[in-house]
Amino acid sequence: MPPSGTYRVQVRPEFPLSAAAELADYLADLGASHLYTSPLLTAAPGSEHGYDVVDHRMVSPALGGADGLKSLAGALRAANLGLVVDIVPNHAGVAVPHANPTWWDVLRNGQKSEFAEFYDIDWSRGRLLLPALGTDPGELDKLTVEDGELRYYEKRFPIAEGTGDGSPQEIHDRQHYELVAWTRGDAELGYRRFFSIVDLAGLRVEDPAVFDATHAEILRWYAEGLVQGIRVDHPDGLRDPGAYLQRLHDAAPDAWLVVEKILEPGEELPPWPVAGTTGYDALAEVCGVFVDPGTEAFFDTLQHHLTGTETSWQDQVHEAKLNVATTMLAAELTRLTRLVPDLDGAPRALAELAACFPVYRSYLPFGSRHLAKARAEAGRRRPQLIPVLDRLTARLRNPEDELAVLFQQFTGAVMAKGVEDTSFYRWTRFTARNEVGNDPAHFGVSPDEFHEVTAERGRRWPDAMTTLSTHDTKRSEDVRARLAVLAEVPGDWTEVVRRWVRIAPLPDPALAHLVWQAAVGAWPISRERLQAYAQKAAREAATGTTWQQPDEEFESLLRDLVDRIYDDPALHREVAGFAESITPPGWSNALGQKAVQLTMPGVPDVYQGSELWDFSLVDPDNRRPVDFAARRELLARIDDGWQPPVDHSGAAKLLVTARTLRLRRQRPELFTGYHPVFAEGRVGEHVLAFDRGGAVTIATRLPVGLSRHGGWGDTTVSLDGHSWTEVFTNTSYGGNRIAVAELLRTYPVALLVKE
Repeated sequence: MPPSGTYRVQVRPEFPLSAAAELADYLADLGASHLYTSPLLTAAPGSEHGYDVVDHRMVSPALGGADGLKSLAGALRAANLGLVVDIVPNHAGVAVPHANPTWWDVLRNGQKSEFAEFYDIDWSRGRLLLPALGTDPGELDKLTVEDGELRYYEKRFPIAEGTGDGSPQEIHDRQHYELVAWTRGDAELGYRRFFSIVDLAGLRVEDPAVFDATHAEILRWYAEGLVQGIRVDHPDGLRDPGAYLQRLHDAAPDAWLVVEKILEPGEELPPWPVAGTTGYDALAEVCGVFVDPGTEAFFDTLQHHLTGTETSWQDQVHEAKLNVATTMLAAELTRLTRLVPDLDGAPRALAELAACFPVYRSYLPFGSRHLAKARAEAGRRRPQLIPVLDRLTARLRNPEDELAVLFQQFTGAVMAKGVEDTSFYRWTRFTARNEVGNDPAHFGVSPDEFHEVTAERGRRWPDAMTTLSTHDTKRSEDVRARLAVLAEVPGDWTEVVRRWVRIAPLPDPALAHLVWQAAVGAWPISRERLQAYAQKAAREAATGTTWQQPDEEFESLLRDLVDRIYDDPALHREVAGFAESITPPGWSNALGQKAVQLTMPGVPDVYQGSELWDFSLVDPDNRRPVDFAARRELLARIDDGWQPPVDHSGAAKLLVTARTLRLRRQRPELFTGYHPVFAEGRVGEHVLAFDRGGAVTIATRLPVGLSRHGGWGDTTVSLDGHSWTEVFTNTSYGGNRIAVAELLRTYPVALLVKE
């Protein structure tokens, strides 16, 4: 059985399995059916996220080990809850070699290691290159030998048997690996990695022996009934995601399987044996329907005024992806090029095809049309490459060709780094839409569009996850909800932001626009949090500074901009005042988003802490500790009969979350269909409503515009002649036509259930 609703927590050394176990009664009260955790296997020492697994044989001792997992499962069982775990099949952590026994053995024994085929290593290059040194020419002279190991400061490396005589540098020269400057990794690395992270080495999970070794512990949890669901991280990195998922499904046939597959708008999920995705596609649609699509031209004009350019989203993405393909992922491009040694121009043509690829990747033969689209666009942009492009695409269409296999893994990494981690920080027209799984050029979503895609989701993927916030979202759901208000007040926003960029100038005006949107979207935000976000955003954008080569002059100007917000009393008042002016309609949007996400087709996930207002930005900001005691106290007050107002406490969101999750858990039969409900009246377009088969959701769209029209007036919704109970206020209604003003007297959302 799929969950009725999950609650995601970030388990880490500071919040171990024992802390998660203590949440069981609260999550049961909240209405969740399953706890959903970050990865639990042993990760690199000090890992704060768990995605850098170093030992697949055991639950991380830092999280509480096997006993901790057993206790957690027992606590959940006692509260009638299940457990969904996040797993990482694509890669393993190699930053601390001695912590990873299989990687250590590969370094010690090279191709003779029993784990030589465990990792996706191109052994044709000879010694395994490890970009672990500083950039000074004499770094190898700093090697020492201690306890039978090579040491470089705190880093430890094994010494192959029979190679331990001589100076440290002589010993190093005899190893199966070569230590080089960290700057050489992007261009010369000999193993597949996760995106551009050299500390995460790709696993050959397509090999049955590797699958068994990396999944035995996870499948034991499933077999023993400790785990009922599995969330698969980053399937796009795998050689054959479909075959992998089939093997996992066969090994855990009754588990609820969801995949962290990011679909571009309109893209279909391949016919895999899974319940669906983790919900970024739903996120894009739900958030988009609360944006006014009619003001897009205002933001185009503002962007042009601020930046002096008219770069389209498509051109920005192409530029960033091409740069990523040829620099950050140059080693992967070189590996591809070695498979076409007789073709002049192959590197440029392969990079161009990847830059023009419209989705993350294809899964040949599924998705071959995306390659055709990339070939057409690449030919349009680079006509001189057409003969090379044609020869390449003839091979790239063949799922049996090694070039095609590796190219599919390459395009996903190019998309992730070029779009999520670069373009989202450069093209800053309206950042409420700069989110994973969305096309920022698609400004808003009409109710008709929303109903169409949501009904299709209900037909095809009824048990997929839906979400609004994750550990990977660029800004939390409530930040996006508040920023959506800017689309209703474009003139006001244009006026203030043009003044602010003059008061606190920055050489990169697009980045400045991003920072100002972050400030008002997350306000009140501490100086430290906004400084950290601004620096990360600037380095991701890589226009004025980068992670590899930070530009101190630029970053100093950026710090000055942020400091000015807090140190200039007049500016501080103005920023705070503007943020406060868009906060109440932002609350309306946030409650609307939540009610829609929790009731639409799919399994709703609630990210830790987001049952109250949560104004977080990108990680690590969104991994901050959650005050669960405060949430327990507010929920107890609500259950004692308190009708919370819509105010800064966020208790109204907790009410909506708890009442909706409980209803889904207790009465699943009310959520089996999907039919749009349309309002009648002068402001009917401000209603988004649908009937799930006995439960009717009603949410307010575009609250500023509604206020300008003087409120709901005579707007009504037509239902059948039953009596209905509104679950947030426990109010009864009857008749065929119900006044929206009555339904939404207390809250901007309603959930009606047939009596």
